[in-house]
Amino acid sequence: MDASTLQLIILPAGLIAVLFALYLARDVLARDTGTPEMQAVAGTIFEGAVAFIRRQYTTIAILAVVGAVVIGIVITVVETPEVADVPKLAGSPIGIMTAVAFIVGAICSMASGIIGMYISVKANVRTASAARRSLVEAVQVAMRGGAVSGFLVVALSLLGVWGIFTAYSTFIGDVTVAEAPFLIVGFGFGASFVALFAQLGGGIYTKAADVGSDLVGKVEKGIPEDDPRNAGVVADLVGDNVGDCAGRGADLFESTAAENIGAMILGVGVYAIAASAGWPNPEAWIFFPLVVRAFGLLATIVAIFFVRGKETEDPMNMLNRGYWVTTLLSVVGLAITTAVMMDTNGTVGEAFGLPTWVYFFAAGIVGLATSVAFVYITQFYTAGSYRPVREIAEASKTGPATNIISGTAVGFETTAVTAITIGIALFVSHWLGDQAGLVSVDGRNVGGIFGTAVATMGMLMTTAYILAMDTFGPITDNAGGIAEFSRAEAGAREITDRLDAVGNTTKALTKGYAIASASLAAFLLFSAYIDKINLIQTRRIEAGIPGAELLEAVNLANVNVFIAALLAAMLVYFFSSLAIRAVGKTAQSIIVEVRRQFREMPGIMDYTQRPDYARVVDITTKAALREMVAPGLVAVGTPIVVGILLGYEAVAGMLMVGTIAGVLLATVLNNGGGAWDNAKKYIESGQLKDDQGTVLGKGSEAHAAAVVGDTVGDPFKDTAGPSLHVLVKLLATITLVLAPLFIR
Repeated sequence: MDASTLQLIILPAGLIAVLFALYLARDVLARDTGTPEMQAVAGTIFEGAVAFIRRQYTTIAILAVVGAVVIGIVITVVETPEVADVPKLAGSPIGIMTAVAFIVGAICSMASGIIGMYISVKANVRTASAARRSLVEAVQVAMRGGAVSGFLVVALSLLGVWGIFTAYSTFIGDVTVAEAPFLIVGFGFGASFVALFAQLGGGIYTKAADVGSDLVGKVEKGIPEDDPRNAGVVADLVGDNVGDCAGRGADLFESTAAENIGAMILGVGVYAIAASAGWPNPEAWIFFPLVVRAFGLLATIVAIFFVRGKETEDPMNMLNRGYWVTTLLSVVGLAITTAVMMDTNGTVGEAFGLPTWVYFFAAGIVGLATSVAFVYITQFYTAGSYRPVREIAEASKTGPATNIISGTAVGFETTAVTAITIGIALFVSHWLGDQAGLVSVDGRNVGGIFGTAVATMGMLMTTAYILAMDTFGPITDNAGGIAEFSRAEAGAREITDRLDAVGNTTKALTKGYAIASASLAAFLLFSAYIDKINLIQTRRIEAGIPGAELLEAVNLANVNVFIAALLAAMLVYFFSSLAIRAVGKTAQSIIVEVRRQFREMPGIMDYTQRPDYARVVDITTKAALREMVAPGLVAVGTPIVVGILLGYEAVAGMLMVGTIAGVLLATVLNNGGGAWDNAKKYIESGQLKDDQGTVLGKGSEAHAAAVVGDTVGDPFKDTAGPSLHVLVKLLATITLVLAPLFIR
């Protein structure tokens, strides 16, 4: 088998993943939908989620169309033959192609979010129904429902990038395989643009509803979570779908799309080396990221059938079993891909004298190992079985203040292992790539950078399974709410509570995975930005333009670079402030409304009056859509303004420091919020005791303190933190698309 034959796997793998997702969807939808009461609650959640998504994505679509037009005009004006990626297409052709790629990326990203939400709201009631019969069945229904989203999101990303790449390199006159990757960067920008607003809007909605309903219901009225007497509970359940499912689906779609394109751009450098050296199939280095992704999808299909176990088993062990199968099969796929596609006619590397492909196979293993590391790092910091969560629960005995202090300390602590793990992964993968001996005509060793790209691709091989685990979280959360709301039997609620605690951990580990992939990808996309700048500068040098020079290094002593770096760090915190404040303001409106209903409708407490759920849903919807715009525009506008005012080298400094600050702050917010949430769950499960051995469970002062801590952590882990993942990659994709604008 040669590389050209192996490349043919891309389209079939994407289509097989789509067909398998449809099979899983059919399996889930064929399951029992439970009691009439369960079906009524699920129908209300579905209506609220669809109404929000329709209004949100209409707003996002309008913004995306405006963005595409502006980008098309800007690229048409600034991409003259002297600076264009493909000089023969300079001007309006490249402007139109970039705008089209932006729109296609935006549409695919929106589809990913909608698919994730739709399947989730259909799987939740079936999971609640399954919990009345069996823990294992409930796990399988929720996981298969999540897997539909995982497969479709990753398959859409793979097919979208492959499709637009093939269209541009096949149907546009004289565009070579080496030029096409630069023409599709708009696809990644469109995906990032939509993902940012989807994650912000959904995150604001879900956490404002969660905070508002919890504080009034649990703390003030002393009623259980998801109690039907709480007017905010339906908005809370809707929020699980529009935030954790739709938002995360769009987030991971843009991750895979942008990182594929960035790796393909870096592959162009190796393509030139392969072509000049006479290696077979030099274009294989460009297609490599797509082939690796295809093998990852096939590995995940097999792994889904391993999600099974015993009724007495910890549900997390069932999910981990499938994850390990995905990882091990991905190693096999990675070995096949590197061995076949990195044929260098027997060339060996500098260290140990091994074939070139072995070094990149090892770099891919580093990426997979980083994925595994972050799964378990996040479990350590956010699962009730380990020290951090128990520490926060213990601190709750002395009130909300010590709970918050302890949770904040845990969040800050997580940055150490995060930074060290990412640093090791980058260092080792870069060193392995260096040893492969890929030296360009001008004497540059491009293997190190490509090694980090291969590590990123290796890490992302498990994306479909990770996203399935992530969507498992809101499905089980909703299932628990439906069971409580419909007053299901105690056994069903006990199972959904166990699954909800596991779901909190899976949602947290997905965020850890997302921020780790964002870190590796940001370095990859930063390198792609440097490559694009140097491509433009080479054209300017050849045209004899004064002052044109290659960007060999980013000089932090340059005042413009330092200012841009300072602004990048500011942007991360200011953006987070806007997102968290939006949750707070919206939650205040919900608290006022829920209190009003309890006060003016006294029959709510004895079930003789039905709360006005629709009123709270409407308040939350309007507020979330209004509040998502400001932080989104700040995120998009800041790098453009910095680039225009301070220049292309300053933008490089902004990318570096913005990535570092964004990754560390997101780690604090994600893990701190997840630990607070599970500390509350730890207490609710009856595991916290006082010095006399008395259980401090629901209704205790420690529980009230934990609820306060959980509400503080809610906008951290589900609004600002996940939105920072997108921000980090948006900085890279927007500057990659608009690089010619920053050169003067």
